Amino acid sequence: MSSTMSRRRALLKIVGAGGAITGGAVTSTAAEEHPAHPVAPPDAVSMFYDNTICTGCKACMVACSEANGLPPDTSLGEGLWHTPLDLDSKTKNIIKLYQEPGGEGFAYVKRQCMHCLDPACVTGCPFGALKKNQWGAVTWESSLCIGCRYCEVACPFDVPKFQWDKWNPKIVKCEFCFDQRLKQNQQPACTAVCPTGAVIFGKRSDLLAQAKERITASPGKYFENRVYGEHEAGGTQVLYLSSVAFEKIGLPKLGSTSVGHYATKVTSVIYKWLSAPIVAAVLLGSIIKRNWNRHEAERPERERQTGLRDQL
Repeated sequence: MSSTMSRRRALLKIVGAGGAITGGAVTSTAAEEHPAHPVAPPDAVSMFYDNTICTGCKACMVACSEANGLPPDTSLGEGLWHTPLDLDSKTKNIIKLYQEPGGEGFAYVKRQCMHCLDPACVTGCPFGALKKNQWGAVTWESSLCIGCRYCEVACPFDVPKFQWDKWNPKIVKCEFCFDQRLKQNQQPACTAVCPTGAVIFGKRSDLLAQAKERITASPGKYFENRVYGEHEAGGTQVLYLSSVAFEKIGLPKLGSTSVGHYATKVTSVIYKWLSAPIVAAVLLGSIIKRNWNRHEAERPERERQTGLRDQL
């Protein structure tokens, strides 16, 4: 049995036996105060994407797949070409095209995990499989994941995807190439290969300042003269400038309050009410176990008495 499966089963046994994690530790974690407007740590890294520079070459998609060992999604490419329609179990990064009605104009958008300053997926994960790691990268630990897919439901950007075709499925999402490249002091694969500089990598504070400089230098070029991700959902570490409305290219309209701030209110209630039936189940289980032990202890005497009756 793999170590991953062993750890998953161990976690499930803990929940079934005592409810200690779900009823106690997780409730405590979910109840921690998340600021409505979090502040990015000084070393927070970021991606900055400007769709007025993107040519739609999709070099970033190829580099992402190679760096992360992802098989190509050829379901729509006659088995030959990597042509996913959206983020999926084989695609952590995608370039999509928005076409204006009538074909008068178009714009590209690069989609991947937004690496929120206070991620709802992290708050919603009951076992800490998703966490905010070094430099602010939101990473996923397979050995702690039980496949509940709360992260899929919690994410306002619809990023985490589930491997439905695997017997031991994983959650698939961009992790800033954390293990593959960041730890080796290399930038993510997608930003390293972009030929036009449409997507660049660096410190969030530096890239945010650069985005604002572009707006100042070209007033009216960018939608609403604002940077998407500076405040949305409490702030993200992936920033955007766009020539068209952000909603048109698939970036949802969100307030400035952290989604994780709201998520704690939901999860704390869920875990609070979940603890009651778990405690009841534990008590029932202990009674059953006690009765079974007594039954086993009395078995020799029963067998002896049965033997005596048979002799008579």
